[in-house]
Amino acid sequence: MLTRRLGLTMASTLPFAARAAGAPTMLSPLAFMPPKGSVDTHVHVFPDPARFPFWAGRAYTPPTATADDLLALQAAEHMDHVVIVTPSVYATDNAATLDGIKQLGQERARGIAVIGPNTTPAELDMMQAGGVRGVRINLEQAGVFDPAVSAKRLADTVAQIAGRPWHIQIYSRLAVIAPLHDQLAQVPVPLVFDHFAGAQAALGAQQPGWDAVLDLVRSGRAYVKMSGAYRSSAAAPVFADVTPLAQSLVAANPDRLVWGSDWPHPDSAAVAGRKTTDLAPALAVDD
Repeated sequence: MLTRRLGLTMASTLPFAARAAGAPTMLSPLAFMPPKGSVDTHVHVFPDPARFPFWAGRAYTPPTATADDLLALQAAEHMDHVVIVTPSVYATDNAATLDGIKQLGQERARGIAVIGPNTTPAELDMMQAGGVRGVRINLEQAGVFDPAVSAKRLADTVAQIAGRPWHIQIYSRLAVIAPLHDQLAQVPVPLVFDHFAGAQAALGAQQPGWDAVLDLVRSGRAYVKMSGAYRSSAAAPVFADVTPLAQSLVAANPDRLVWGSDWPHPDSAAVAGRKTTDLAPALAVDD
């Protein structure tokens, strides 16, 4: 189970603070109670930028979303654990993610880091001690979607984390994933595709490249995050057109699927007239 590899203790829970009575992105009550030990596997934190500055080359500037806010979301979701993922606005600076893990405690939180070719083994050791259990490769930055470039980045990352009990999370699109199928099938660490592996709901479960994802899931070689449905769909507010993608994943292998809220729903899209340093309001999503 991916939750075991993350090192999350399923039986452990932390008491909710009084401030965690609700969260602004939980607009509707839950229709069911999640099982004890449930994990929100994909969130970000954006603490005070005066303490945790953004990368100068970022594509957008998100609003503040603190560890306290995240704890409130956990309470509203009735989730006992969470995985904090370093977003692109920090490049390879994982300080905000590590601080979020520290504030929530490692019985509740784990992290996914973003590393670069110059990240040292000592830095990886520090991240391990701080609760990091994987790295994210973002292949959607700066318009670089070349499968050959992606293949090298993947191989380099595998070598960089060799010997660690970590996994690799991939943010990409099907046009990149499909040509890498054979290489991905041989990677010696668990793989996780986030946000429905970049599939687009409007194209359905027969779209080019989706079969490669289903094959990797079916064989147990990869997990898929059922997260960020609004990144695959424009059919707000419930994004029902993503359902066929979800159903095909469940049919392929339900033991290789995990759920994530993608809170606080940062809007990373380019908007005419908005500078990358201008505040980009979070997307209006009902968790």
